Amino acid sequence: MSDAGSVIYLDYAATSAVRPDRVIHAVTTFLSQNGASPGRGGHRLAIEADRTALHCRQALAKLLDIPGDAGRIAFFPNATYAINTALHGTLRHGDRVVITTYDHNAVLRPVRSLASQRALDVVMVQGDASGALDLNAYARAVDGARVVVLNGASNVLGTSLDIPSLAATARAAGAMVLVDAAQVAGEMPFSVAASGADMVAITGHKGLLGPPGTGGLWVRDGIEIDALVTGGTGGDSMDPFMPASYPDHLEAGSQNGAGIAGLGAGVDWLLEHDVARVHARTTAHARALHSGLSALPSVRVLSPLAPRDRPGTPIVTFVAARVDPGTMALRLDREFGVLARAGLHCAPEVHRMLGTADTGAVRMSAGWATTDEDIDSAIRAVATILGEV
Repeated sequence: MSDAGSVIYLDYAATSAVRPDRVIHAVTTFLSQNGASPGRGGHRLAIEADRTALHCRQALAKLLDIPGDAGRIAFFPNATYAINTALHGTLRHGDRVVITTYDHNAVLRPVRSLASQRALDVVMVQGDASGALDLNAYARAVDGARVVVLNGASNVLGTSLDIPSLAATARAAGAMVLVDAAQVAGEMPFSVAASGADMVAITGHKGLLGPPGTGGLWVRDGIEIDALVTGGTGGDSMDPFMPASYPDHLEAGSQNGAGIAGLGAGVDWLLEHDVARVHARTTAHARALHSGLSALPSVRVLSPLAPRDRPGTPIVTFVAARVDPGTMALRLDREFGVLARAGLHCAPEVHRMLGTADTGAVRMSAGWATTDEDIDSAIRAVATILGEV
């Protein structure tokens, strides 16, 4: 494995800064031995770059149980671009769009921007600190909606929604379902086929262990989306509009070949090591962290323990008396080499719900390379800062 120096990295929910060696090798090999653009030319390097991109799509389809043609996965720089494409490409003037308390700014900001441009009816369904939505309010909200956005897992609480049930309710009401799977893909078992989603946005640099600048959007066959960005696709050059066929319909401009090679390697690692097994290990680490921090008198842990019947992601968010989150995170880094993230985590509605909108909180998130010793050291560091050793 690679490492980020002599530090304890507990910020996997932001990005997998620690990646398997094969990911780094795949990126450097692509750059040193290929370097061509997928879909741009018929020479041997371009064809090999095409194969690299195809392999990545097929590996993603296998890992995420994506039905049908893997070509329905369009590559983007991250989930934010994918979500913007889905929203801009499906919402029309006056449409209703349903969002929830748990949504990231990758959803909230484009929805609000589109609301002002297209007079959208935006309905936010409230949730609580346990990660549960108001289901009666949700059923009312989706009636007449065009698009419903569902958060796969909260990047503050670590809780997951019952996507199949919520998607079934939305689709029965005639709505399209977009799942933000940024915190789910590669982090825990997730089946697109069983989810009932019409569109799924993923990012490559978190649970999928790929490099920054990678992600994608899967679109169910039969769902029509306008391209957010238009331009060259490497084929159909005389057509004044974007091609109808996927993935070209949504992929304008040269693709990140090196990043896609690295993403494919990260997905291959997950397929070999089994996401369920990796998730069981990271969940155990999160539970140990939750238990150890909860035992400290000055600490208030905000993340609930995931129920056995609804697995979550390995996130533990907390606040402490007498030490503000920013200072806590800074001291953890400078004095103990523990890397965590303080702030609002681009999820303002969750922090409003938790009563931490003015202060933020400290988030620790485990990952594939986290060890028992990392967790023990992190708990001991917080206790030392608080004088509660």
